[in-house]
Amino acid sequence: MTNEQMKSIIEGLLYLAGEEGLFIDQIQAVLLDCSKEEIKQIIEEMKETYKKDSSRGLMIIDRPNGYQLTTKPFMSHYIEKFVETPKSWTLSQASLETLAIIAYKQPISRIAIEEIRGVKSEKALQTLVSKGLIKEVGRAEGTGRAILYGVTEDFLIYFGLSSLKDLPPLENEALASEPAEESDLFYEKFKQTISDL
Repeated sequence: MTNEQMKSIIEGLLYLAGEEGLFIDQIQAVLLDCSKEEIKQIIEEMKETYKKDSSRGLMIIDRPNGYQLTTKPFMSHYIEKFVETPKSWTLSQASLETLAIIAYKQPISRIAIEEIRGVKSEKALQTLVSKGLIKEVGRAEGTGRAILYGVTEDFLIYFGLSSLKDLPPLENEALASEPAEESDLFYEKFKQTISDL
């Protein structure tokens, strides 16, 4: 493995580690053929490259027994502006349908969501959890003790709601409708709410 390849691997690992950074031992566990001293030397070279190259917005900083990839100080103003920028809408229809069902029916299990939607919802749930819009709020009684999902405070903030009471009420026919129609009704009502914001 060349020096440049090792730099690329270390850079990728530091990126994946994010704010937590990496200990030397963690890097060595991946680069088995490198000693700690070699890894330290390579990272020092990388730090110099980042420092000298004014076209880069990143740098490597020292942490206790390790390193972290972070932005350069001049980026702080731009990061603040980025954080203040409204987030773009990136949820798929499957995720929105799942989110609408959870908002109206929480606490609710994955199986119950899938019965309403008529399709698998595992990927949509993973997306919503990763975006912090839903969370585990308990476990169902009985065999298997399925995870129950509910929306988070971030969900309310993201959609500009003060509480779930701001969602439009469902008509009585939702209770008597077929699962697919019920799913559509949740989705349409939810879409109505977010379009009114």
